[in-house]
Amino acid sequence: MPPRVFVTRRVPELGLALLRAECELTLWEGETAIPRDVLLRQVALAEGLYCLLTDCVDAELLEAAPRLQVISNMAVGYDNIDVPACTARGIPVGNTPGVLTETTADLAWAIMMAAARRIVEGVDWVRHGCWGTWGPLLLAGVDVYGATLGVIGYGRIGQGMARRARGFEMRVLCSHTSPAEAESIGECVDLDTLLAESDFVSIHTALNEDTYHLINAERLAKMKRTAVLVNAARGPIVDPDALYDALKAGTIFAAALDVTEPEPLPQDHPLLKLPNCIVVPHMGSASIATRTKMAVMAAQNLLAGLRGERLPHCVNLEVYRQNE
Repeated sequence: MPPRVFVTRRVPELGLALLRAECELTLWEGETAIPRDVLLRQVALAEGLYCLLTDCVDAELLEAAPRLQVISNMAVGYDNIDVPACTARGIPVGNTPGVLTETTADLAWAIMMAAARRIVEGVDWVRHGCWGTWGPLLLAGVDVYGATLGVIGYGRIGQGMARRARGFEMRVLCSHTSPAEAESIGECVDLDTLLAESDFVSIHTALNEDTYHLINAERLAKMKRTAVLVNAARGPIVDPDALYDALKAGTIFAAALDVTEPEPLPQDHPLLKLPNCIVVPHMGSASIATRTKMAVMAAQNLLAGLRGERLPHCVNLEVYRQNE
């Protein structure tokens, strides 16, 4: 009998086709995240779980899934998964690193530019019939070329931002990295220096206990009044209340967010009322090619685990060591 697999959302068909060829597949067809009670029921008989970053995989879920052998997350980050609990159960956890680096860096760069040059405000200005004539102060923004970019978290995506900055002859500062990693493109500095000297601060670090609300009122106050904050990592790295206050008061010039806390933001959230805050719906990896590659990679991880093989991309390799 083929192994039973549960997929928590419709993903690109190429990934599903790989699973259908070898598994008995059940798919949540809803357009929104699967309700918790439905998820717990569906995993009860599953040997494999193919999940997204919107799905909380915790001790309660593992308890509800006694037959579970492998978990594959269609994402690079895995803060939605209790990895130590999975390791304790002997369950390998897969992710999809590398494939979305350039696509996500493209999006982060695009929203940074849009915030700097007030593109969204300009579009609204025209659409609402406010464009009367050219004016010397009309929607004046801040320059990107020759400015200083501060990158918090110098992994693959952070390095992608730094490479793009070279084309704009920007100075690049890096924190949450080692000097050896930074030296090829940027300067490794402490976080306070980065915040004080950067014209653009772009967040690409992981979410954990140390980075939760890393950007708070105190740190926003260290930034330039002309600075733009970009977050394409995880929403809770930025304190949303502190960010609202800073944008409203003019402590910083603008913000561009691909991720938020909470996610999604409710329509009446104060940040959505600010003209100097761009919010897009967590679409960093949202190109057809990249999402298809992610779907395939996640399927390959899942199938490897079901065959008893090592996952091509495993976040808890110790699960294999403890069985050696």
